[in-house]
Amino acid sequence: MEITPNMTPEQYVDQLVQEDEALRAIREAIIGEGMPEVSVAHPYGKLLTFLIEVSGAQEVLEIGALGGYSGLCLARGLGKKGRIVSLELKEAYARLAHKHMKNNGYGDCVEYRIGPAADSLQALQEEGRTFDFFFIDADKENYPVYLEYAIALAKPGAIIAGDNCFLRGRTLNTDKNGPAVQAVRRFNETIATDPRLVSTLLPAYDGLALARVK
Repeated sequence: MEITPNMTPEQYVDQLVQEDEALRAIREAIIGEGMPEVSVAHPYGKLLTFLIEVSGAQEVLEIGALGGYSGLCLARGLGKKGRIVSLELKEAYARLAHKHMKNNGYGDCVEYRIGPAADSLQALQEEGRTFDFFFIDADKENYPVYLEYAIALAKPGAIIAGDNCFLRGRTLNTDKNGPAVQAVRRFNETIATDPRLVSTLLPAYDGLALARVK
């Protein structure tokens, strides 16, 4: 591995923690489809796999499927009986995500629900569903709403992960105060201070919030 002058910690990790061929193919397909290039950073994707493995999570709720990059990372950590419910606003995105999940042998373990995530979350609550792992990576203005639903739908000890907590620097920029920025700031503050949670915030890449529900 080559270490270069002024290398950032993220660049160093990117060289050490390689993105495998399957994940790279999904990322390239997302770009090819003209979809937003906002999948979780691949070292954090590996962290999601790791957290599911060590926690033994079997019921996973993903809020924001995009093209299936994070879905594959989540599925890789599950046991044979594990299940993922994935919420996605756009049907075309969910179709691409499911295609990638099937191509990698996980098509049967994931259920997609199409439409506004808050509506799907309300339906899951009415159905009495509970989960032991949550990954939040969708529209930022609703992050506080998604966090409250995650806590409500959580089994004791469930893990909640939320991506893009820095919004590419906007969260830390006092000149930026739009609805998405304010919502993510509230989300971060709740993650850090809510007595229902044990939590931390990882500062690399675009920020990843992690919490365990008491």
